[in-house]
Amino acid sequence: MARRKEMTLVGAKTRRLQKRAKRDWSKAKAAAFLTVLAETCNVSEACRKSGVPMTVAYRRRKMDAAFRASWGEAIGLAYSRLELVLLDRAFVGTVKTITRKDGSEERMHQYSNQLGLTLLKMHRDAAAEAYSELPSEDVDEIRERLVNKLQRLKRRDEEQEAQGAELRGDAPRDGDADQRNGGAAAANP
Repeated sequence: MARRKEMTLVGAKTRRLQKRAKRDWSKAKAAAFLTVLAETCNVSEACRKSGVPMTVAYRRRKMDAAFRASWGEAIGLAYSRLELVLLDRAFVGTVKTITRKDGSEERMHQYSNQLGLTLLKMHRDAAAEAYSELPSEDVDEIRERLVNKLQRLKRRDEEQEAQGAELRGDAPRDGDADQRNGGAAAANP
């Protein structure tokens, strides 16, 4: 197991295990980079805070499959967090403080129509799917139609296989002795 810790999974197209280079990132540096990336969804910021040049980060993502997978997870977490913040901002609004000439302040909630419209557009398909749930009778009918279609496809495949076996001179699968060797057993009793 100790030997495996010294290896890394590399390769963009063909993946293989390769011995880690001495200049390779430490686990701590990679963890710091991925933590900042998950918090900010910003590669530049993650590179700056972890002390890694951006070209090195992208090269590592290209060459190291495990790091590439962790990068994707970090972006996914950051995206989810950003989506929640934007949803909260769209529903709750942001507090805007207005200072009057007499020095008094008034706080009010401000809602971004553009943000709301963008979120509606992003989630329109998912919302339409949620409202288009089929009644159980329709689901049963669809299930029955699918089963029938699959049975027809199975029969067609079996027929095509039987025709192909007949053309090749193969023996039938059911073991019928009369049909083996092209019917030679029946001709020579």
